[in-house]
Amino acid sequence: MKEKILARAPLFRGLPEDEIHKLAHTLSVQEVPPGTILFHEGDVGDHFYIIIQGQIEVIKALGTPEERFIGIRGPGEFVGELSLINRAGLRTASVRSLGPAHMWEMSHSEFDALLHRQPSMAFEIINVLSKRLTTAHDSTIEDLQQKNRELTKAYDELKAAQAQIIEKERLERELQVAFEIQTSILPQTLPELAGYDFGAMMVPALAVGGDFYDIISLSPNKVGIVIGDVADKGVPSAIFMAQTHALLYAMASRNASPSRVLQRVNQLLLKIGESSLFVTMLYGVLDKRTNTFSYARAGHELPIIVTPDGQVELAPYDQGQLMGILNKPILDEQTVSIPPGGMVLLYTDGVTDARHPNGDSFGLERLTSELEHLGNDSAQEQCDQLWQTLCTFQDKTAQEDDVTMVTVRSAL
Repeated sequence: MKEKILARAPLFRGLPEDEIHKLAHTLSVQEVPPGTILFHEGDVGDHFYIIIQGQIEVIKALGTPEERFIGIRGPGEFVGELSLINRAGLRTASVRSLGPAHMWEMSHSEFDALLHRQPSMAFEIINVLSKRLTTAHDSTIEDLQQKNRELTKAYDELKAAQAQIIEKERLERELQVAFEIQTSILPQTLPELAGYDFGAMMVPALAVGGDFYDIISLSPNKVGIVIGDVADKGVPSAIFMAQTHALLYAMASRNASPSRVLQRVNQLLLKIGESSLFVTMLYGVLDKRTNTFSYARAGHELPIIVTPDGQVELAPYDQGQLMGILNKPILDEQTVSIPPGGMVLLYTDGVTDARHPNGDSFGLERLTSELEHLGNDSAQEQCDQLWQTLCTFQDKTAQEDDVTMVTVRSAL
């Protein structure tokens, strides 16, 4: 009976029978009394839950003046998955039962093991998260429209000004939530690899952006490094960025080659659907045993290598095509060495496209000149110094594009 119920859950309905059988006999079941708070926002989470019976509500800022109702989840739906995907492992909302409820409990280790056995699960989770974002957005718009109609009847003489105030406040709250979600996706701390030092930063042009980066521990001797830039900016790009990042993280964790990882992510992006967006990306593996960085580049800016004495050179390159458009894009596959005491910079085009008030762009020539005199500070300090240089160059001119940088320094 448990197997039939589990097989009907949308998250698992595509799994083979042997996997359903395994889950039905290993997952534990929780009985939750009415009004039980399953977990609080900000808690460290090591489990997520699939509802068998009953309903639960999802709430942001529970018990504060900013408390916001997010939605209700019923049988077959799941909650708590973001704490397993989020690098910090924190709950992003509180969950409370509306009545008596039964649910399966899956631990972080069980979730990771299932993803490795069934990698297509990552695609199903992304689909559910995308639908939740769309539903929340549609609900917010409908709520705003309804309140505008009520205000029109009650306060006709103030309707234009009142509608603008409400719309602005609601939009600011939505964008703040979107910013918090996007920030939680990016790494909160960078991993350690003996002999190397990492730095990174991402500054969106709007409240949310389409740039992303990550540094992923693959083994005691290897880390995966990714940087990407979704076409355009704003909320649509941020959603596409979140999808791309999640797929990349799932594929990279399987220790495939960089080109295989990008080709698989591209296939899944095309399978997701009808978005007109595309993404440039560079993903590579840094191996401390060989002191090499082997990467695949999909239309992204070239890495820049800086020697300890300040000599700057672009990495060798070949053709590399964008992701999210072609069924099998051509990728630029290269392997470079980071000289002892040297540095590699990965960046998005928001760096070179930054504009001076007179209209001049920062450009590759200014960037390489700045790198020649960057000094021997830590990788993060070098990242911060480059950002300050861009801010000085723009001289309060509005930032036109997202800016993202990743620096990798090799010890002497």
